[in-house]
Amino acid sequence: MIDIKLLRESPELVKANIKKKFQNDKLPLVDEVLKLDEKWRKFKFDEDKLRSERNSVSKEVSEAKKAKNEKKANEALKRAKKIPEEIAEIEEKRKVLEDKIKQIMYKIPNIMHDSVPLGKNDTENKELKKIGKPEVPNYEIFNNAELVEKLEGADFDSARETSGNGFYFLRGDIARLHSAIISFARDYMIDKGFEYTIPPFMIRRKVVEGVMSFTEMDNMMYKIEGEDLYLIGTSEHSMIGKFVDKTILGKQLPLTLTSYSPCFRKEIGAHGIDEKGLYRVHQFEKQEMIVICEPEDSYSWYDKMAEFTVDFFRQLDIPVRLLECCSGDLADLKAKSCDIEAWSPRQKKYFEVGSCSNLTDAQARRLNIRIENKGKTYFAHTLNNTVVASPRAIIALMENNQNKDGSINIPKALQPYMGGKKKIELKKK
Repeated sequence: MIDIKLLRESPELVKANIKKKFQNDKLPLVDEVLKLDEKWRKFKFDEDKLRSERNSVSKEVSEAKKAKNEKKANEALKRAKKIPEEIAEIEEKRKVLEDKIKQIMYKIPNIMHDSVPLGKNDTENKELKKIGKPEVPNYEIFNNAELVEKLEGADFDSARETSGNGFYFLRGDIARLHSAIISFARDYMIDKGFEYTIPPFMIRRKVVEGVMSFTEMDNMMYKIEGEDLYLIGTSEHSMIGKFVDKTILGKQLPLTLTSYSPCFRKEIGAHGIDEKGLYRVHQFEKQEMIVICEPEDSYSWYDKMAEFTVDFFRQLDIPVRLLECCSGDLADLKAKSCDIEAWSPRQKKYFEVGSCSNLTDAQARRLNIRIENKGKTYFAHTLNNTVVASPRAIIALMENNQNKDGSINIPKALQPYMGGKKKIELKKK
């Protein structure tokens, strides 16, 4: 959520930002907020005036009683009794307007960084760099669903019976590989100085509304029936929510946290759910990183965080590239974002395995996360980035470390977590 002062003072800047995101249908929201805000300020002025009058009348009552002017004291008392009712009436109207303004402001996108490239959708995202050599072997690379079944590492059919499409049982060495990837990600981030945390896997609506747009919420979140609780789609939601309505001392910053969690997603939309496979599923596990910092430090952290994920995947012998999200592909809360994509030798293209985002103060403003430093109080900047999401990492690892017979070479970084094992072999019949 942007600062309403910015909207008041520079509405054309806000409209220009909306146009750059190709969301012209939202342009009327700016004028709507301005009209409501004008009414709100009038109510606030009248309310403050009444509060000031209440103080004056109280003084009048006291002075009239001292002067033993009973008539004047009674008149002042009558007025003093009416003022709280008038204040309450105006205050109620003001709060109704406040809520309307807030709901509309939630729909107005964050101001993008000047460096964000213009583009209508993800087809116009900009490649920043490639790291590692993308190779295609001279033998067939098996589809991830086919290969994990050959390795007796997954059971999709049983999961379909227990839970439906988009779920899986992981088994044996593949299940162990999944745990190895998550454990390595945890230790990797701890070595980078991040505090390891396991957060709640359910959050209240107040937090959900603070961390994402309404469209994202509807398309992603599972609601717990009869409870003010949602299953998290990523641990970033809980981790940022941890600081709701908190004021952080400047000397405590930056806060650098890495968190493990299962993630639950409805995945409603154009992409749909994989009928069989690990790419797009309803449930997976993930290691995340978040940073809460001073505004002037956020873009430096943005660059560092993206590089952490790049380096992590390179240690798994997976070629990657950084892709900057264009304006039309940038979620409304984000000021700048890049995708980390892994090479798929089977498809001969890259696919998304992570996303790094700077939300500047938009998320903190929604959740009221502030910094107190040198006598000043202001909103923090928040950032998040995927270290690794296990299913997609497994796909990338299997494809880039697959041998002709379908066996999988285990990267050196993961071997200690696999009991020293160097290869996952196909089961002999």
